Amino acid sequence: MSDERARMLALISQATESGVLRKLVLSKPAADAPAPKQNGKICLYRGERALVLESAFDGGRVAQKLYTTATMAEELPPVLAAYGQINLLTSAGEAELRTSKKGKVALLGEGGLSARMAGGGEFLRFDMPIDREKKHILTGNEPFLAALGITGKDGRVHDKRQAKFRQINRFLEQVEDVYSALPKDGILTVYDLCCGKSYLSFALYHYLTAVMARKVDMICVDLKQDVMNDCAAIAREAGFAGMSFICGDVRRAVPPGTPDLVISLHACDIATDIVLEVAMARGAKVILSTPCCHRYISKRIDCAPLAFVTAHPQLRGKLCEALTDGLRLLRLEVNGYAVTACELTDPENTPKNTLLRAIRRRDFDPTGSEALAKKAVYEQTRAFLLGEGVAAYPEEV
Repeated sequence: MSDERARMLALISQATESGVLRKLVLSKPAADAPAPKQNGKICLYRGERALVLESAFDGGRVAQKLYTTATMAEELPPVLAAYGQINLLTSAGEAELRTSKKGKVALLGEGGLSARMAGGGEFLRFDMPIDREKKHILTGNEPFLAALGITGKDGRVHDKRQAKFRQINRFLEQVEDVYSALPKDGILTVYDLCCGKSYLSFALYHYLTAVMARKVDMICVDLKQDVMNDCAAIAREAGFAGMSFICGDVRRAVPPGTPDLVISLHACDIATDIVLEVAMARGAKVILSTPCCHRYISKRIDCAPLAFVTAHPQLRGKLCEALTDGLRLLRLEVNGYAVTACELTDPENTPKNTLLRAIRRRDFDPTGSEALAKKAVYEQTRAFLLGEGVAAYPEEV
């Protein structure tokens, strides 16, 4: 690190520690070390001032990195070295580091700013807390969470269940987003298909009944009788009278009727396709599904233009995951749904992190030109991926 950059680092550290840092801008990355523009701001982290740098990437993705005054001297130099211009804006003044085309580095405004910060004048401080507790829909004190082994009786989330707790809350936030698409009054009919231990079922039932004050008829279906028995016992203990648990194949076990909402978490491989087909065939108003593995297309893909990817197993798996979910969304559109794919929770919590969200369109005409065009696109895409001889995807009804 050049002497000028070292002195700029000292100014940044001084401005952070004193609380006068208003904004830090890192721009003009070096040609041999391309990096996104970064903006920094001061915050409070565990009661002490720190610096947060935010980077913006293509596609709207944003990443943040926190530097405390203790780690700044070690971790920040390589970051600063990647940029030709650094602007430090504080309530005590400004400083700027510039790099000429010939590589000459100059630091402007250093002396006056350093002296003013050291003088302890009455400058505006920019403290913003960053470690405040996130407010979840579930607090942890709900009795069913303890029964499911996610929390203790004191309401504290077990360390090893923190990811599951965040996942459940994030799913409920997704339900909040689509709640307006559900009927405004009457009993809500909800299916959780391939429900497993029914973590989402209990959380969703609690949200709809306790938070939204709705009456709910929830049907949960899975193939494991012992799991369904355990879930039924938990529901009785929690007083969730509107929940019922059925052991069986979702294609035959679900009773007649049109559900308002169908959910499914991590149904394995084509089990997700089975869930989606059942939901569409029943005319579900809203579908929320998080797929699991994607083996079907991976084993059957027959697409010469994509062979340069599918020839490599590691890349083949990643590609087929995206292709499978993309084909599912096309299938939903063919059946009159407005669709999106979004991230359910932090990728560090689970690699199976894509949520397929579908809302039934009231204006959709299954015999109209739009429907026929979407069907043609779907069939062409399916043939492109799986070959011309494949007339249908698994579980199409």
